[in-house]
Amino acid sequence: MPLTAAVENLGCRVNRVESDRIVRDLVEAGFCVGAPDEAAVVVVNTCAVTGEAEAKTRKAVRRALGLPQRPQVIATGCMANLHAAELAKLSERVCVEPLKTAVAACALRLAGADAEVPTQPHDPAEVRGLLGRSRLGVKVQDGCDNRCTYCIVWKARGRSRSVPAAEAVAEVRRAVEAGAAEVVLTGVNLGRYEDLSEGGEPLALDGLLARVLAETDAAHVRLSSIEPPEVTDALIQVVASSGGRVAPFFHMPLQSGCTSTLKRMGRLYTADEYARVASRIRAVLPTAALSCDVIAGFPGETDEEFAQTLAFCEKVGFARMHVFRYSARPGTVAAESADQVPPEVRAERAAALRRLAQRMARQDARGRVGTEELGVVEYPGEATLASFHRVLLDPGAPGPGTLVRVTITGIGEDGILRGHVGAEG
Repeated sequence: MPLTAAVENLGCRVNRVESDRIVRDLVEAGFCVGAPDEAAVVVVNTCAVTGEAEAKTRKAVRRALGLPQRPQVIATGCMANLHAAELAKLSERVCVEPLKTAVAACALRLAGADAEVPTQPHDPAEVRGLLGRSRLGVKVQDGCDNRCTYCIVWKARGRSRSVPAAEAVAEVRRAVEAGAAEVVLTGVNLGRYEDLSEGGEPLALDGLLARVLAETDAAHVRLSSIEPPEVTDALIQVVASSGGRVAPFFHMPLQSGCTSTLKRMGRLYTADEYARVASRIRAVLPTAALSCDVIAGFPGETDEEFAQTLAFCEKVGFARMHVFRYSARPGTVAAESADQVPPEVRAERAAALRRLAQRMARQDARGRVGTEELGVVEYPGEATLASFHRVLLDPGAPGPGTLVRVTITGIGEDGILRGHVGAEG
């Protein structure tokens, strides 16, 4: 009887990468990984970023417990770190395992197999096939030393810590061997990457990126979210000198374009400092795409402060914006603030930001017509460009999992780019 397991992911991009690693560990341990309703063990990688996320976690665990085959359920992730006892009380079939690298061993114990994870020979591409993605993430950093007043992640994840560069490079090689067309370096606070394992000067993110380029065959590398103060001139130069192997794309969380609001959030920069980072990037990489997160309706945000955020975003000219209505997270400083913005005002401000985001995305896309970019074909006839714009490809384009060079030929009324595939990347 084969060992069967399933992995359900909740939450952020880092959780997604960690869930991918759990899938790989399970495959190497001898499990067949598939759908939850066919699994003897279901892993739920939990999220606790908001109260709503915790509610979704509890619902996901209960849903897994209610499956007809009565699987064993492993809860891991942020909520497992913060509220282990609460999750364990849901059922005697729930095992809380905060350490994600121990999930496969836990699954073997629950399945009645030996707890020591055996390494099984397998085709690395099997994991990519299971995940169904052409872009694979490699986590090189975890934890956060910041204390943003709206955030609980620093409590759930602990202090910043980094994967030694040699291990990170080896993981990138594994992703390339698995057939990943693009490798995404990721972390909870990626810009705080610091490897002290080899003595001498600490190796920062720019140094790690340079090693990945020099020591692997990764054809296309992307950096995930980086805090604005961590985007150094050295990092920008590595991206610029990579010959296109590193996507000229910077996702820098903004949260607010108003310095007063940023201060209440506990952010470590002013609006002017953020703007200067954006200017430094564009001075070296004029076609770089900038992306951000913005919170609408943070406690104490006035109409004037929100207007400053709108104006700031338009001035920077983002290619992408992720807009969030402020949601009070129990256990944070901001949740205890007396000057909460009414829910209807938060919704109106989020809608205004999304309208601006859509307009700026189209403007950035139009500016790319007539240019060439590398793109990863993720679905039949559709690719994700280095700038992270979607592009619909001409009939006959290569299939998913291919890195291609795309000539951008136009933009549709839907705001999505059209393109023609030239030589493969």
